[in-house]
Amino acid sequence: MNKGFFEVKSVAECRDILASFEPVADTEDISSDQALDRVAAGDILAGEDIPGFNRSSMDGFALRAGDSFGAGEGTPVYLELKARMAVDEAPQWTLGPRECAQVLTGGSLPPGADAVVMWEHVREIAEDEVEIFRAVSPGENVMLQGEDCQWNQTVVPDGTRLRPQELGVLSALGILRTTVRRRPRVAILSTGDELVPVQETPPAGKIRDVNSSTLAAWCVKAGCIPEPMGIIPDRLDDLHQGVSAAVQKADCVLLSGGSSLGARDLSIEVISGLDQGRVLVHGVAMSPGKPTILAAAGRVPIIGLPGQVTSAQVVMYVLGLPFLAHLSGVSGALEQKAQARLRARAGRNIPSQQGREDYVRVRLLRSDHERLLAEPVLAKSGLLRSLLRADGLLPIPASCEGVRAGEECEVLLL
Repeated sequence: MNKGFFEVKSVAECRDILASFEPVADTEDISSDQALDRVAAGDILAGEDIPGFNRSSMDGFALRAGDSFGAGEGTPVYLELKARMAVDEAPQWTLGPRECAQVLTGGSLPPGADAVVMWEHVREIAEDEVEIFRAVSPGENVMLQGEDCQWNQTVVPDGTRLRPQELGVLSALGILRTTVRRRPRVAILSTGDELVPVQETPPAGKIRDVNSSTLAAWCVKAGCIPEPMGIIPDRLDDLHQGVSAAVQKADCVLLSGGSSLGARDLSIEVISGLDQGRVLVHGVAMSPGKPTILAAAGRVPIIGLPGQVTSAQVVMYVLGLPFLAHLSGVSGALEQKAQARLRARAGRNIPSQQGREDYVRVRLLRSDHERLLAEPVLAKSGLLRSLLRADGLLPIPASCEGVRAGEECEVLLL
């Protein structure tokens, strides 16, 4: 069997391939107060107007805006004070010309009023009369009925990951239960005769299995349920049995180790031997992470990650995290700009090799001129603490030979 890399694909091509997998279709109906970070299954519509009535957004005096025209510090406008309204009062009367009513923030606007002048621009000169020192426009300091959202309007689109902000809107609308997508289950397998469980003290020649823990954490971060399935030795039968069980159990399989060209690297052979198994990508034009595998068994995606821990985490951030969000049903998760990023200037020259995308670990610092600088974290590629010191990854395109000091670039925030 030829164990050479297939045609190496770009990161963009890999994202397109991953986008071809369908998100988890199953849904569940849950209490809205348990829906944080879940993904909306279908558009959520407003069952009423928000706000449900015209409200004041300031403490002040409600009036007809036209009655304030021409008002200034030296030319006050005089209005009759018709009422002092409680915040929960719903007036049954109408405000007439040259009249005003004292209102509180959030309180109902009396019919006839279309603006509110702030408290500090008004002076009471009698029990039933005020003078206004500032003109206001129609709608100023007012929230109109339905201005936030209107009945039957989509307030949360399908595929939205529900944040506290979305849950606040659901509360305002009295939506107590929400239909969300089921969390994808992700099987995690680590391969290698050199690995021992984390609770064991490794003898000479062996190391603890770090990938199972870190990949499980990435799964949780993506809104998935990790299913750790232990360590598999470098034996073809054991690996085939483990991956077959994982495919039956999960919506996605993460397989770390066994993806490069070493004599023990059996992942390609195992995946090809699965029922409906097919290798889609063997080799990604990125560093670190070139040995990455993208594959499938039927409709279950399989991602073969490098065994080297830092490489596996970079690949998970660049490809795995967006894909798991896509699998969860998050709209646009695999789009190039979906990940959090900011602009910074390179703190020094950063060389790169053409033909691959380099993802350089960087720290973000402030220069003497208050510019944000991206300083590369200088460390050997396999050192775990280099990721602790990094604030982000600086992608260098495959067409570039590097980034010059002072050049503006994008940084993906870790």
